[in-house]
Amino acid sequence: MKNFVQHGKTIETVAGGAIASGAIVVVGATAGVAAGAYATGETVVVNLEGVYTLPKVASGAIAQGAKCYHTGGEITGTASTNVFVGYAHSAAADGATTINVLLAR
Repeated sequence: MKNFVQHGKTIETVAGGAIASGAIVVVGATAGVAAGAYATGETVVVNLEGVYTLPKVASGAIAQGAKCYHTGGEITGTASTNVFVGYAHSAAADGATTINVLLAR
């Protein structure tokens, strides 16, 4: 097929600053996880599929299956103006600082 580009499991963008491996990366209205560590100006490969353990805002519980959003480098259950990341693969209690998230678009 001549119009095939890729499977859509990743997206590439240019790092606006240093990005740690496994960090949440927002590209427009979608978010994923950095496949490696990148310096400013490097091409970043962002994974858009899979389940990842991500930093969570300590306040507030998130139930399994709930929608998860990106805010300040962390996951929250609050939609507001935050970017949708995916769904809670497992529940996270109030006070928890990480959560397993199934990435979704």
